Amino acid sequence: MVFQDFDQISERRRLEREQKFRKRITIAAITIVLLLVIIGCGVFAIISENKNTKRSKESSQESKGSAKDVAQVDRVIRRICNGTDYKDTCVSSLESEVKKDPSSANPKAILRLAIEATDDEMGVVLKKASSFKFESPQEKAAFEDCKVLIKDAKEELKESLTHAGVDIKKLAENEPELNNLLSAVMSYQQTCIDGFPDGKLKSDMEKTFNASKELTSNSLAMVSSLTSFLSSFGEINHSRRLLATKPNLSSMDKDELPSWISNEDRRILKADDSDKPTPNVIVAKDGSGKFKTISEALKAMPKKYKGRYIIYVKAGVYDEVVTVEKKMENITMYGDGSQKSIITGNKNFKDGVQTFRTASFVALGNGFMAKAIGFRNTAGPEKHQAVAARVQADRTIFLNCRFEGYQDTLYVQTHRQYYRSCVIAGTIDFIFGDAAAILQNCQIVIRKPLENQQNIVTAQGRIDPHETTGIVLQNCRIQPDKSLVPDKAKFKSYLGRPWKEYSRTIVMESTIEDLIHPDGWLAWEGEKGLKTLYYAEFNNKGPGASTKARVKWPGYHVIDKEEANKYTIEPFIQGDWINDMGAPVHFGLF
Repeated sequence: MVFQDFDQISERRRLEREQKFRKRITIAAITIVLLLVIIGCGVFAIISENKNTKRSKESSQESKGSAKDVAQVDRVIRRICNGTDYKDTCVSSLESEVKKDPSSANPKAILRLAIEATDDEMGVVLKKASSFKFESPQEKAAFEDCKVLIKDAKEELKESLTHAGVDIKKLAENEPELNNLLSAVMSYQQTCIDGFPDGKLKSDMEKTFNASKELTSNSLAMVSSLTSFLSSFGEINHSRRLLATKPNLSSMDKDELPSWISNEDRRILKADDSDKPTPNVIVAKDGSGKFKTISEALKAMPKKYKGRYIIYVKAGVYDEVVTVEKKMENITMYGDGSQKSIITGNKNFKDGVQTFRTASFVALGNGFMAKAIGFRNTAGPEKHQAVAARVQADRTIFLNCRFEGYQDTLYVQTHRQYYRSCVIAGTIDFIFGDAAAILQNCQIVIRKPLENQQNIVTAQGRIDPHETTGIVLQNCRIQPDKSLVPDKAKFKSYLGRPWKEYSRTIVMESTIEDLIHPDGWLAWEGEKGLKTLYYAEFNNKGPGASTKARVKWPGYHVIDKEEANKYTIEPFIQGDWINDMGAPVHFGLF
C-alpha cells in the first residue's frame, strides 16, 4: 500500500509539472506575440509620424511655394499695369485669368490676355447697344455704322493678337504694328459714339463704351511698358527707331525712293503723269475702256490677286461713290491729272447723311495708292460736313492728287497715311481724323466760307495719350484760295483746333501766308483739351509764321530740331512699319 501510494503521488506531481510547463510556454508565447504587436505598433507609429512630418513639411513648402507664386504673379501684373491709365481695370481684367493658369504670368501671355479682354468687351458693347431703342433715322443710321466699326475693331484686335503672340524677343519689332492697330481700335469706338446726335442716347452709348475704351487704352500702354520691362531684364533689344533724330539715308537712293520698294512700285512712283504704267484695267467714261465706272472695275477685280493691281482712270468726271473694300488690297489707281480724272459726289450732313457716309471716295483696303486723281464733294459750305475722301486703310499713299470740299474735306480716319505734292482745299476742319498722317510738299488752300464762319485747317481726333496718331504738315504751303484773297481780312483763319482731348498736330518747315490769325490756333469749346493736346510749330516761314503772339496753352509748343525729328517720315509713320510700299519722299528734316 505504501509503494502504491507513492506511485500515485509521483504521477500526480509529474502531471502538475507538465501542466505548469505548458502554462509557462503559453504565457511565453502570448508575451512574445504581445511584444511583437507592441513593437509593430511602435514602428508603425514612428513611420506614420515620419510620414506625417514629411507630408507636413511638403505641405508647408508647397503652401510657401504657392504663396510665393501668387505673390510673383501679383507683382508682375501690378508692374505691367502700373504704366496704364486705368490701373484698377487692368488688374481686375488680368488677375482672375492669370490665377486660373499661373503659367500665363509671362509678359507675352499677359499682353494677349489684355487684348483678348478688350475683344470680349467689344462683344458685350455690341450686345448692350443692340438693346437700345433707335427711333430717328439718324439714330438708326448711326447704329448701323457702329456695327461696321465694331466689326472692324474686332478684326484688328484679332490681328493684334498675332503680333502679340510672337517670340517675346521680337515684341519690340512688332511694337509699331501693335500701336497702329490698337490706335485704330480706339478711334473706331469714338467714331461710333460721334455718329449719334447729342442727347441721352449718345450719353448712354458713351457709357457703354467706357470699359472697352479703358481696356484698349491699357493694351496700348502695356505694349510700351512691356517692351521697356523686358528691356530692363535684357530679354529684348529695344532698338526701335521710333524716336530717331537722324534720317536713315541708307534707305534712299538718289531719287529719294526707299531702297526696299519693289521694281514695279518704283516704276509707278518715279513715272511722271505722262508716263503711264501698264494697267490691269482701264476705266473710261466715254466707253473707250473696259469699264465706264470705277466701281465696276473694282467689283471685277480678281478675289485673289498677287502683286499690285493697277486701274487707269481716264479723264472724266465720275459722279459715283467709290469704295475700295477691305479685301481689295494693294491697288494702284492713277488718272490723267488731278483736275482731269475726278471722283465727285455731293452727300452731306445737312441732308441727313452721317459724316462717316458723306465721302465721295473711301479707301478701306490696305496698301492703296492713288496718283494724279481728283476727289471732290460739291455740296458747298451751306451743307456743313461733306467729305471728299475718307481714308481708313493702312499704308496709303496719295501722289499729285487733289481734294476739294468745304467743311471736312479730307477725313484721315485711321492708320498710317502719306500725302505727297497734293492740294487740299476747304474751310472748316478740312483735314480731320485720327490717323498718323504726314502731308509733305502739299498745298493747303483755304477757301472762302459763309459770312458767319471762320476757317480751321486741321481738327485732329486723338482721344488717348497712348495713341501713336497725329497730323503732320511738313514743307507745305498754307495759302488762300483765289476766291478768298479779296476778302481774307474779313475771315479769321487758324491752323487747327482740338476736336478731341489729346489732339496732336505739328506744322513744320512750311510756308504760312498772311491769312493765319496771330493766335495760330483756336479753342474748340472752353478749356477742352488745352492742357492735354499737343500742338507744335518748327522752323516755319512766311508772314503768318511768327509765333510771338501765339496761344499760351499748356499743350502748345515751339519745338526744337530734336523734337521735330520725331515727327518726320522715318520715326512717325515709316521706320520698320512699311515693307513693300513707298513714294518719292524726303526723310528727316529739310
